[in-house]
Amino acid sequence: MPKRDSAPIGAPCWIDLFTSDPDKSRPFYAELLGWTAEAPNEAFGGYFNFTKDGVLVAGGMRNDGEAGIPDHWNVYLAVEDAEATVATATAHGGGVIVPPMAVADLGTMAVITDAGGAAIGLWQPGTHKGIGIIAEPGAPAWFELHTRDYDASVEFYKDVFGWDAHTMSDTPEFRYTTLGEGEGALAGLMDSTGFLPEGVPAHWAVYLRVADTDAAVKTAVDLGGAVIMPAEDTPYGRIALVSDPTGAQFRLVQ
Repeated sequence: MPKRDSAPIGAPCWIDLFTSDPDKSRPFYAELLGWTAEAPNEAFGGYFNFTKDGVLVAGGMRNDGEAGIPDHWNVYLAVEDAEATVATATAHGGGVIVPPMAVADLGTMAVITDAGGAAIGLWQPGTHKGIGIIAEPGAPAWFELHTRDYDASVEFYKDVFGWDAHTMSDTPEFRYTTLGEGEGALAGLMDSTGFLPEGVPAHWAVYLRVADTDAAVKTAVDLGGAVIMPAEDTPYGRIALVSDPTGAQFRLVQ
């Protein structure tokens, strides 16, 4: 398994689930992906971690409804200095949702909006280095920004996070930029102007790897989830868009 000690600066390093019902969500992902759901830590507001074979893969927290936003997955990018990155982000058209705050000795987090309005987390690692296993069945596999403001977003991630950005496709039908290139790419940024439904904001999408997409979709539905987009073959694997029992959406990729 491709384990890693830490993510490169500017790359996705952590994901967590914002869920209105942790008691439903924790067993759902455990059964679907073979994760172990650790007990909520009351010292950190009930935050909990998921592990795969003893290695950290994701986190989760309760959505108490006060923010007025639906359940969803968050993506965090690794940064060297959260304070400085937030300052750079605001200077380049971003906004601040959660200002930088230390989380004990684990690290420093913040949440901002990018130039296209999508929320993105920042994580300055301390003892918590983030996802410890990547792109294997049962682990996060890909991270992708869906935006209506493609050009401004590409520049934002280059300027704020130092992305080594590569244009993978630039046709009217498919505009896509990656962090890194080819097999070494770590995340993607897609012009979703023609794809995002009315009312759906720009957002980061999470892909979770499975051995068999069709079987995983069936399991997700059996466990109380729903199919948003059925499985289909793509040049990048067999992909389906599903939701968990509380409506948080994610993609399964084989």
